[in-house]
Amino acid sequence: MLPINPDPVFWCGRRVVLTGHTGFKGSWLALWLHRLGARVTGIALPPAGELNLYSLARVGDLCDSRFIDIRDARGSAETIRRAEPEIVFHLAAQALVRAGYEDPLATYATNVMGTAHVLDALCGLDSVRAAVMVTTDKVYRNLEQACPYREDDALGGHDPYSASKAASELVIASYRDAWLSAQGVAVASARAGNVIGGGDWAADRLIPDAVRCWQAGQPLPIRRPQAIRPWQHVLEPVNAYLHLAERLCRQPGLAGAYNFGPHTHEAATVRQVIERARQAYGDGDVQWGDGAEGPHEAGCLALETARARTVLGVQPRWNLDASIDRTMSWYRRRHEGADARALCEADIQAFETAGRAA
Repeated sequence: MLPINPDPVFWCGRRVVLTGHTGFKGSWLALWLHRLGARVTGIALPPAGELNLYSLARVGDLCDSRFIDIRDARGSAETIRRAEPEIVFHLAAQALVRAGYEDPLATYATNVMGTAHVLDALCGLDSVRAAVMVTTDKVYRNLEQACPYREDDALGGHDPYSASKAASELVIASYRDAWLSAQGVAVASARAGNVIGGGDWAADRLIPDAVRCWQAGQPLPIRRPQAIRPWQHVLEPVNAYLHLAERLCRQPGLAGAYNFGPHTHEAATVRQVIERARQAYGDGDVQWGDGAEGPHEAGCLALETARARTVLGVQPRWNLDASIDRTMSWYRRRHEGADARALCEADIQAFETAGRAA
């Protein structure tokens, strides 16, 4: 059974705090929450880079946007408590593997202590009912195995980004078990697979790197073409986060960890994704590497999403081909002058329509 769409009646007027609203995934979530009628307070650093979805889609016009570093415990707590949220989505993070190697201390401070700051601000806050804490598929101790990881598999992390996210999972569980559960706050962690979609211009991400190179008429260098990842369109996990928050408010006993990703058999190599992206975009050269360049990164990663399907009724709506086609169409149309917010709203509407049809 495919999931129904988020419930506008539930979300209309709902007070929401969204950390990381200036980022790629956070901007998409802010746009959808506004569409649903929620009252959103955003907490994040200013958007990075000249090209960013937050600015292009004018996300700041749709929420109470606060530029605060979540490493600032006092500033974060004051803003969260002043907003009196019913639901919290925590997406703010240092989210890049290679950036974690370059500045591990900032990565740990943001991803571990930043998560602790957000959770600590919820302690004693009577308004809050649910918190969805977004981590990553890379929280598991990677054994380079074909078997997909389940929520109860061992946590770990070779690189600082992965390790910091695994550590944040322990922080989340501790705050849930020691304080927030007794307070009546349902806390869940959401471990989503690799995300693609229009509006991402971060460095060292596959599709943004491809778009930059191909629009400039340059070949795309690929370090590890055989690396396997659970790719999905950005609206898949965003939809899952919304569903998870709804269910937590209605059934607090569902608190815990959830994997969100494509069907297990749809995990794909970097080469497969780029070949399809090049086909969808219409042109572009590629320089294939041999996997030896750069610091260590996992070679194989897949998620088992049975819990999301059986407990929440959440499963993928767009397959890999559809996700890549929509992503490359977004970038191509934006390059031709289309409005970024209109492109996002069209994708959200198409995603909702697919859900109703199913």
